[in-house]
Amino acid sequence: MAEQGNSQSVGSTTDSSSAQNTMPQMELVSPASIRASSEQQQQPQPGQEVMMVTTDDYSYKPGLAAASPSFQQHQLQQQPLHGGGDHDKRKLGSTRKEGKLVDAKTERRLAQNREAARKSRLRKKAYVQNLETSRVRLQQIEQELQRARSQGLLLGGCSAAGDTSSGAAVFDMEYARWLDDDSKRLTELRGGLQAHLLDTNLGLIVEECMQHYDELFQLKASLARSDVFHLLTGTWATPAERCFLWMGGFRPSDLLKILIQQLDPLTEQQMLGIYNLQQSSEQAEEALGQGLQQLHQSLADTVAAGTLNNDGPGVPNYMSLMAIALDKLANLESFYQQADNLRQQTLHQLHRILTTRQAARCFLSIGEYYRRLRALSNLWSSRPCESFIGTESVSPPGTELQTMHHQPQQNQYSGF
Repeated sequence: MAEQGNSQSVGSTTDSSSAQNTMPQMELVSPASIRASSEQQQQPQPGQEVMMVTTDDYSYKPGLAAASPSFQQHQLQQQPLHGGGDHDKRKLGSTRKEGKLVDAKTERRLAQNREAARKSRLRKKAYVQNLETSRVRLQQIEQELQRARSQGLLLGGCSAAGDTSSGAAVFDMEYARWLDDDSKRLTELRGGLQAHLLDTNLGLIVEECMQHYDELFQLKASLARSDVFHLLTGTWATPAERCFLWMGGFRPSDLLKILIQQLDPLTEQQMLGIYNLQQSSEQAEEALGQGLQQLHQSLADTVAAGTLNNDGPGVPNYMSLMAIALDKLANLESFYQQADNLRQQTLHQLHRILTTRQAARCFLSIGEYYRRLRALSNLWSSRPCESFIGTESVSPPGTELQTMHHQPQQNQYSGF
């Protein structure tokens, strides 16, 4: 019995000493070892049991958690393992922004609002810049108009400032700008052909040229509603170009005849398409020409009706005749619009018949043709104009006539 008592006392002493030694050992454990042990607990090996350590295991010593910093770190590291707090919120797609919880859907909506606001600012900036550019351009046009009026000249070729409308003057300046842009596009087109660009890249330049001609037709249509006479008289064009004007522009059938020679080789199908286009253009031109001729005859008959002497009782009749003539004169706009539509449709049809490179050569040929006409006008205006009759000559009138008869071909074009 004594031996048993001694063994029990020894056992109890051993258990108590082991219990006392366990706590100092836990207090001496480093944070690194705690993290390693926690990782090992999170990734258990096959065949091993996972043991979770909680604060309930140390409830027998309440002061231990407050006294041991290592135990506090162990508790902080164990919190993610229990899956609480912000960790669960991040799993649900939530974030914290300025101390407030924002979910993923709200965050996407806020991002979309920021992007929409940025695009709105860019559009507003572009709109303001466009307004500023238009304002500066309008000021330049007004200054040029004032300068032309002060000099007593017209951009359209008239002799006095009162002989033209403001719309015609603006059109002349816009047409000059169109010619500058056309020269740049033709240079780009010629460079693309010489560089042997791909049909895709070359086709983009050709489309820009086609749109450039559409812009000219829109400018002329706007002016036709206010001053169709300015377009029909051709004062916006050079003198050599006016020789070939037909209802304020080029005759489509004549242009096709010029281009066929520049577009060889053409396939049989292309030749047939161009031939049909030429035939339909000639028929439309003939119909418009006959209609315009009938309008001219009717207008002349209306103006010449009755007595041409306005003195006396014929004045009321004169006013009624002028009203009828004005109604007939308004039909000129319709004829011009039909002619311009025929020109525009001919260019579009020709563009569809030709290949990309043939269309590029087509626009180059058109541009070069009219460039030569303008150059011819410049040469004509700058030619040496020698007087046929000398101001200091005292020869008899018969001698002067003989001199004019024998020498015009010798000195009239001596500069060429």
